[in-house]
Amino acid sequence: MVGARNLIVRSMALRHAIKNTVRPFLTNTKIHSRITNSSLIAATIASSSYSSHLSFHQSRSLSSASASPGVVVVNTAEEFNKILSKVQDDSLHAIFYFTAVWCGPCRFISPIVGELSTKYPNVTTYKIDIDQEAIQDTLSRLQITSVPTLHFFQNGKKTDELVGADVTRLNHITEKLFKTESDFEVGTADVRLSTK
Repeated sequence: MVGARNLIVRSMALRHAIKNTVRPFLTNTKIHSRITNSSLIAATIASSSYSSHLSFHQSRSLSSASASPGVVVVNTAEEFNKILSKVQDDSLHAIFYFTAVWCGPCRFISPIVGELSTKYPNVTTYKIDIDQEAIQDTLSRLQITSVPTLHFFQNGKKTDELVGADVTRLNHITEKLFKTESDFEVGTADVRLSTK
């Protein structure tokens, strides 16, 4: 199973490198002319071979696939469409968190996104793994091209989007959209009490 997984990872990296023809920026044309697609392919395979040395348990512990308590995992396009319709029709607050198991920034921000459901109980967070085949058409329609990507809905309308693992901006957006007036009053009372 681990061998098949590593083969898939390497083939995906290879396809990405070939598709995007990633090449280093070199000013020396003699060196640049020696770089060929075959050397690019070899470099891509060599760089991804490190993953083959990780055991299944080591790579699994880095996974962002499992959801935090209070986070709803969405597995299919049909499920996503039903949830999106409900959020829009019922004018609900929601966060749609697009992520991937292999994404380092996603693993970094995932616990923070998970805490949002505790901090803002009136907001539901939906987690969507972009590598699921059943959701690919939806991702294309929504133009999700990078992860992590978060879509914020306030009263059923998309009001903001965050691409990347910017925790400061994430906190700013969620406070701006979801902090209730009672939260502000409590915050003001806390400030008054602490100044005496």
